Amino acid sequence: IGGYDNLKLDVLLAVPPKYQEGLDLDEVAAVFPYGDVRFELQDGGMIAPSGIAIEKLGDVNDDMVIVCASVTVGH
Repeated sequence: IGGYDNLKLDVLLAVPPKYQEGLDLDEVAAVFPYGDVRFELQDGGMIAPSGIAIEKLGDVNDDMVIVCASVTVGH
């Protein structure tokens, strides 16, 4: 009953509150090559100045968003 496809991944993301609503969890889940991914969000992370905003990439400010993540793997 094991195997990679049966893995359960519990992902805890600490994200600055003002960026939680715009977070695309489907895109985040796509970085995991296998397993069933479940997310929990909490307030955290950090916003730091990057010193540059690239309008072509959709930047509206120079925020660099730091997210802390914890991944627990089980079956």
